[in-house]
Amino acid sequence: MTDRRSAQARSPARSFAQLALACLVALAAPASGSLAAEREATWKVSGKLYGEPDEDEPEKPKESKKARDVSGIACATDTGFPRVCLVADDESQGAQVVILREGELIAGRFIRLIDASHKDKPLELDAEGVAYADGAFYVIGSHGRPRHEKGHKEAKNEASTKATRHLFRIRLDVNSVNLETGKFEGKPEIEGTSALFPIIADIPALKAFYDKPLEDGGLTIEGVAVRDGRLYAGLRGPVLNDGNASIVSVPLAGLFEGKPSSGTLAKVPLGADSRGQPRGVRDLVAVPDGFLVLAGPMLDPDNDEVATADYTIFSWNGRDGLHKRRDLDAGCDAVKPEALLPLDQKDGRLRVLLLFDGPKEGAPRTVTLNP
Repeated sequence: MTDRRSAQARSPARSFAQLALACLVALAAPASGSLAAEREATWKVSGKLYGEPDEDEPEKPKESKKARDVSGIACATDTGFPRVCLVADDESQGAQVVILREGELIAGRFIRLIDASHKDKPLELDAEGVAYADGAFYVIGSHGRPRHEKGHKEAKNEASTKATRHLFRIRLDVNSVNLETGKFEGKPEIEGTSALFPIIADIPALKAFYDKPLEDGGLTIEGVAVRDGRLYAGLRGPVLNDGNASIVSVPLAGLFEGKPSSGTLAKVPLGADSRGQPRGVRDLVAVPDGFLVLAGPMLDPDNDEVATADYTIFSWNGRDGLHKRRDLDAGCDAVKPEALLPLDQKDGRLRVLLLFDGPKEGAPRTVTLNP
């Protein structure tokens, strides 16, 4: 979920140009430490990743603003290149096909998932996670209640809340996608469900938080993964009273057919950020031996400053095994890692792609994880 206060407004003394330059320099620099720095680099984006839709023509993706709030990515294959992938920006009304090549993301066709509006103005899906399993992509809304902002009427907040409480399953023939352009003919098969929210709300430990905004410790989903027939939703908030983050899993069977099962809560100790504040899940990815968890602050600081080790990548076995893989270096103010994608492994070290909330089109960058 994006903090819509502008970076310039938060730091009047810093011009937009200075901020942009600082971000580019920080993101381009290899991370410190004993890892193989030569394998870490920024990747380019070819074409346009779509973000906030045009107010007058939201149905026309080409009229959308360029993405600045990339929040999720998943691919149909997990080895080699090129790969057919899906990227989400939390300001948009859907997700976009991209072709992943070594060093490059090629922006392809946009798939619109909602057409929600309030007073003829488009509302965002607030998509916060993308997963792929068994021939289908999954895109999940944050399911959260909007932050308190001046001028936001309750009617708009209710409409925005309704717009984001969706989970979509998208079946796309990846063999029909042009690997040079990311375009394809025909329409994908899209199924949507709003069944996940009441499942989460019915979990006793989450009842006190489920319908509050994030700033009050409320429910916000920021990661989704599918493994062994279950869907896992990683919660940025709430962080529970015992300091643990929450991951909710539910059987996929029946979820899209109107016959959902109850959910299971896993408590995951992700620790605190540099200010001693609790961390939640900022992305969640299924891997062969479990999951990768991107941990980050439940609440961003008022000045949006990001310090080294505010964000950490963990391995999690889905039960009680949590292992730190790497603390992430600070990028710059208002630049926060939001999307994580495994790329390849060499000598026991896993290379992953990170995309960020803040810079245009996610500023893709690779980092290498410790075993």
